[in-house]
Amino acid sequence: MRVIVWLVEGTWPACVEAARESARDADEVVLLHVTEPGVAGLAHGAFAGLLGRAGSEPDPEQRLVDLGGTSAVELLDAAETRLGRPCTRLERAGRVEREVVAAAEGAGLLIVARDGDRSRLGPHSLGKAVRFAVDHAPCPVLLVWPEGAPDLATMPPPPPRHP
Repeated sequence: MRVIVWLVEGTWPACVEAARESARDADEVVLLHVTEPGVAGLAHGAFAGLLGRAGSEPDPEQRLVDLGGTSAVELLDAAETRLGRPCTRLERAGRVEREVVAAAEGAGLLIVARDGDRSRLGPHSLGKAVRFAVDHAPCPVLLVWPEGAPDLATMPPPPPRHP
């Protein structure tokens, strides 16, 4: 079985721990990091247009691209060390939610962490990208809390009963 572990800054340790526990017998564990394109381009646009410094100082776009690549490598290094077993590292770029779903094609399990409001139980604990991946994954999904799950008292009350 091939297991995909989606790594996102801030929540990745919980996904790696879930892989250590739930994918012990997996044939292959893939550590996946996806970079959303366009962030560096936004910096370029802000620099050139809003700041009006297009010709006087170096454009920050390439620096942000380089920093993003370094950050992804460091995150993958840390995740691989924490996993403690041989794995495949996969870096993709594109619309994050779609890249995750595409990477999960043919996998036996996709491990993702909640990325929304983690202070209470409920659908708001899933952000847009995670919700998309959960709804569209072509394989089973293991959805984990990055830290302990909130108490059951955080669940909304049931709807009133009508006579």
